[in-house]
Amino acid sequence: MATIFEKIVSGEIPSNKVLENDKFLAFHDINPKAPIHILIIPKICYENFQVMDANLMGEMTNFIQEVARKLGVDQSGYRLVCNCGENGGQEVMHLHFHLLAGCRLEWDHSQGHNSDESF
Repeated sequence: MATIFEKIVSGEIPSNKVLENDKFLAFHDINPKAPIHILIIPKICYENFQVMDANLMGEMTNFIQEVARKLGVDQSGYRLVCNCGENGGQEVMHLHFHLLAGCRLEWDHSQGHNSDESF
């Protein structure tokens, strides 16, 4: 069964595109967590970061940097997040990066968790 991202790539589901080339697509998240929240995906479905082709990842890095420049956040800063697998918080099993920007982003994911108990 096709993922929602595969349906976006095929045009079956519309998206608000930021940038696109023959290998990658960047579009606005429909449930933003920051003033700027962009999803960046390879057009070919890789389930997650662990199985991504390393050479293609190098090309994706250049694409992500181009997205940041286009949005005007390459100098002010942004957060780039990739959730990997169920325990990593990945909800769509198609590799994707979240580019979050447009304000000073806080980080408070450790609240209530004692990291000493993890090892």
